Amino acid sequence: QVQLVESGGGSVQPGGSLRLACAASGFTFSSYPMRWYRQAPGKERELVAYISNFGINIRYADSVKGRFTISRDNAKNTVYLQMNSLKPEDTAVYSCNANNGRDRDYWGQGTQVTVSS
Repeated sequence: QVQLVESGGGSVQPGGSLRLACAASGFTFSSYPMRWYRQAPGKERELVAYISNFGINIRYADSVKGRFTISRDNAKNTVYLQMNSLKPEDTAVYSCNANNGRDRDYWGQGTQVTVSS
């Protein structure tokens, strides 16, 4: 049974930090690039960060460059998103995704991040 379980969301003041984690099971984690997406109320889902199978290739949305860091630990089947200097506009549900580019597309249930004073 494939599972992606996010954790680490919560409420934080502007300028604060959070670290999200996404624990994977039920598939060969190291065979999949991983992505973090977010969706704010009334807005389309946005790709936040991408990391290739072994972490060689990493990309970020322009809106989070220099503030967010994606990483993965294939031994722990986990991908992380370190979020620093958070802004109110970062408020959204954050979800991790595993997609092999062919026939497999897995999603977690999402974790809420709220940035507010």
